[in-house]
Amino acid sequence: MSNSPVLEIPAFDGRALIDGKRTHAKDGTVFDCVSPVDGRVLTQVARCGQADVDAAVVAARTAFEDKRWRGLPPAQRKRVMIRFADLLMQHRDQLALTETLDMGKPVKYARAVDVASASNCIRWYGEAVDKRYDEIAPTPDTALALITQEPVGVVGVIVPWNYPMIMAAWKIAPALAVGNSVVLKPSEKSPLTALRMAELALEAGIPAGVFNVVTGYGPEAGSPLALHMDVDCIAFTGSTRVGKQIHVMAGQSNLKRAWTELGGKSPNIVFADCPDLDRAVEAAVGSIFFNQGESCNAPSRLFVEASIKDQFLEKALKLVPAYAPANPLLPETIMGALVDQIQMNTVLRYIASGKSEGAKLLAGGEQALIDTGGCYVQPTIFDGVTSDMTIAREEIFGPVLSVLSFTDAADVVRQANASVYGLQAAVWTRDLNKAHGVARALRAGTVHVNQYDEDDITVPFGGFKQSGVGRDKSMHAFDKYTETKTTWIRIDSPV
Repeated sequence: MSNSPVLEIPAFDGRALIDGKRTHAKDGTVFDCVSPVDGRVLTQVARCGQADVDAAVVAARTAFEDKRWRGLPPAQRKRVMIRFADLLMQHRDQLALTETLDMGKPVKYARAVDVASASNCIRWYGEAVDKRYDEIAPTPDTALALITQEPVGVVGVIVPWNYPMIMAAWKIAPALAVGNSVVLKPSEKSPLTALRMAELALEAGIPAGVFNVVTGYGPEAGSPLALHMDVDCIAFTGSTRVGKQIHVMAGQSNLKRAWTELGGKSPNIVFADCPDLDRAVEAAVGSIFFNQGESCNAPSRLFVEASIKDQFLEKALKLVPAYAPANPLLPETIMGALVDQIQMNTVLRYIASGKSEGAKLLAGGEQALIDTGGCYVQPTIFDGVTSDMTIAREEIFGPVLSVLSFTDAADVVRQANASVYGLQAAVWTRDLNKAHGVARALRAGTVHVNQYDEDDITVPFGGFKQSGVGRDKSMHAFDKYTETKTTWIRIDSPV
């Protein structure tokens, strides 16, 4: 690739991590970990199956039952979690480089966003765990009713390839903090940082067997984890199609808890009275093209009030050239490679469907940097999109923006809610009544007002409808990984 920085690519260890030890798959099979940056094979990764999942679950169950982790006082678990977070930051450059080579995102964002956010998440839940209190119910004087939260047991975690470290941290941090054992299955498209995170967890003091990582494909490693009779909870982030299968598997096995954060087709609504049109344009363009559009909460449906649509698009098109794909290893790059050839071809098929169904292509629409061997697609904008078009209904997971118009609040709420998804949304208006009214009417887990995607670990993340169940982040996430127990004590008072 032209302008490639001269970098010493580390020797990656693709073995799974089970019971504190790096290990090959029991049948010895592997798969190639291919970088979307330039097509090089980074390493071979253990292709785990049922036997490996069984071994990881046994290790996790053993660790849970002998209380080597959950038996520690919360303050002690806190110190270990904070040490874990510190180690992530100490290895920030290595982790960022690994993430970029593995899944294609710009290294500047891998370092500033992904590693930092994962570390902050683990630190926050570590800090929070010794500040949680149980309850005493207001019973009659003849009884004392204690309401306590206990760790659920063995937690299976399956995470996607778009934010490998962040998505893992959102789940493993609250699960580990309250004393569970974890078996993590990262995506086969981006498994390397999960393995390194598990090594750093051991170095921080999390005991062997408490945090295990099995690598491999969904049907071979993910399904056995979701179906396992000795897994008490399964937490999944990924597509709605697979999420539905996870819920079925949970019911087919031991009725384990299933928490799923799934797809999105988030509406970004700009009214004519938007208080800062330039800011709205920058947010609309920057948010859809960030991470190459590979974000479940990307505002992929842009609704602009008809009277300002031409002005809005004129401003937006001037920003598009800055997002031209480039080598993600260069520090100035802001849009890198899609995760692999399969995803690139999927995005290109959606672009072709937009053209064939009558949408007007305003920018992009083609593969980029073909001679690099990598997986790059131009930032793409379609105008004249209607809600019945495929590109307006289905999650593309790529740098493709669909622009629709509307005439009034009732019209845009109807269009925005006409989706199977309900993850996020945004409203841009200077009218406080309109902002509140539209926000209440939108069926979404998060509604942004006069911004998009501002975020904090203290607020929950999740969606309505087929965007999944349960919430990541905030204190609410603890609820997913604990059981509520009532202990009723009769008191025969002598007084």
